[in-house]
Amino acid sequence: MPHQTTITERGSFAIARCSCGWTGPARRSRDRARTDAQTHNPPLTVPSGT
Repeated sequence: MPHQTTITERGSFAIARCSCGWTGPARRSRDRARTDAQTHNPPLTVPSGT
C-alpha cells in the first residue's frame, strides 16, 4: 500500500507527514518540506518485462 504524504503548516513552519506515522523535520520552506515527503515516498515504478 502506498504511503499518503501531506504537508502541514504550523506557524511559519511546514512539516511533511505520512500515513505510516513518519514525520519530517519542521522547515521554513514549503518546498523543502515537499522534497522531504517525496524522498520518504518515492514514485512507484512498474517493473519492466511484465
